[in-house]
Amino acid sequence: MEIHSNDFKARAREALANPNLQKALKLVQVKFVPGRAAAAAEFGDFEALRDAGRDIRNRALENLDLWLERFEQEAIRRGARVHWARDAAEANAIIVGIAQANGVKKVVKSKSMVSEECGLNDALEAAGVTPVETDLGEYILQINDHEPPSHIVAPVIHKTRDEVSDLFHAKHGKPRTEDIGALCREAREILRPHFLSADMGISGANFLVAETGSTVIVTNEGNGRLCTTVPRIHVALTGIEKVVPTLEDLSVLLRLLPRSATGQPITNYVSMNTGVAGSGDSDGPEQFHIVLLDNGRSRVLGSELKEMLRCIRCGACMNHCPVYQAVGGHAYGWVYPGPMGSVLTPSYAGMEHAHELPHTATGCGQCSAVCPVRIPLPELMRKEREMQVEAGLRPWQERLSLKLWGWSASQSWLYGIGTAIAARFLKRLGGADKLIHRLPLGGGWTDGRDFPAPAGKTFRELYRARKNLH
Repeated sequence: MEIHSNDFKARAREALANPNLQKALKLVQVKFVPGRAAAAAEFGDFEALRDAGRDIRNRALENLDLWLERFEQEAIRRGARVHWARDAAEANAIIVGIAQANGVKKVVKSKSMVSEECGLNDALEAAGVTPVETDLGEYILQINDHEPPSHIVAPVIHKTRDEVSDLFHAKHGKPRTEDIGALCREAREILRPHFLSADMGISGANFLVAETGSTVIVTNEGNGRLCTTVPRIHVALTGIEKVVPTLEDLSVLLRLLPRSATGQPITNYVSMNTGVAGSGDSDGPEQFHIVLLDNGRSRVLGSELKEMLRCIRCGACMNHCPVYQAVGGHAYGWVYPGPMGSVLTPSYAGMEHAHELPHTATGCGQCSAVCPVRIPLPELMRKEREMQVEAGLRPWQERLSLKLWGWSASQSWLYGIGTAIAARFLKRLGGADKLIHRLPLGGGWTDGRDFPAPAGKTFRELYRARKNLH
């Protein structure tokens, strides 16, 4: 998936002017936000659960190499093959190689953001292998000219029911319907033969369990289990940070993930995939390949942004972010949108390709307040802004302005004169209604709102006058 993160401002303007998108995004506020709040309240001491989740993820990351080695040993002992990929190109080459070595012509895929990160579908198609997305949201996007997802949990949340109805009518050739059940049946009828005829199934993994060598997927659709058990080959592609030490640790995170993501106490399906099918098993793959992707994760682990690797991909941060609620996921220009994407995309893809994203937040702190593993997202975005300045990636005008401000602020007399002039000028600019409708050199603040005019005197002057009264 190509990166367009530095086009955020233009994409955001388009999103704000799109009435269908604005209608679709209401679902985030009316479903996900209150759903998470209700699920957290129902649980009881949800804050203690968040603490436990944070500690589990920290423990895994502190000894990531050791837990990954343990995972590899246990997975191999149960018949799986483990592959290590340094970057997206290597991961794609490994999976394409598996397909070609086994004469695979078609693969069915469960939803996987890591496969989107790698551009896996394009690599498979280039090698003559047909990928079929079987998650309902991903299927809708695939038949809509391979449109990218806009949310990591609900990839097609940016589309209205009318748009999906029109798309199915055009692609399936059946009478148009807006009935959700009927639309789901249409998709099921199209997809079921693919499950039965595919030679390979590809999934992601929400978690890797070190003590058993298992991959775990958490879904609300049965397609995940069909992808991992019906085809003779199962490939799980996931990031190296997803490992957790034990099944007990997994049980804690499984209480956190669905409540934070969709407001459910548990999802419809929690699937643990361990090894290949045994002689007495009625289903399961003949081959089980696990591809562990780095793609910048180890670099993040050794940086000041390492807390971001605690992320369990619930989407709560974007659901509660006022910016995401207004512009949706495509504005962020890559796989991971919202506050999590504002940290992950520059970390994985390089700051030069996503220098706009750390600035796409209000700093309200909603994201960190709901993060199930307590990632301090606003602080990490501020750290990225510092990194940008140090790397010279901010516009020269901005850097020059900050230097001039810093120098003048260090000169007490000059600072006093400058602020006194500015306070009086801005008061006059506010006029009789005391509102600045257009702020010089700061139009971004007043394009969509008025800026309160100051009193016409500096804080020092007001303080001095008050002190003299006493």
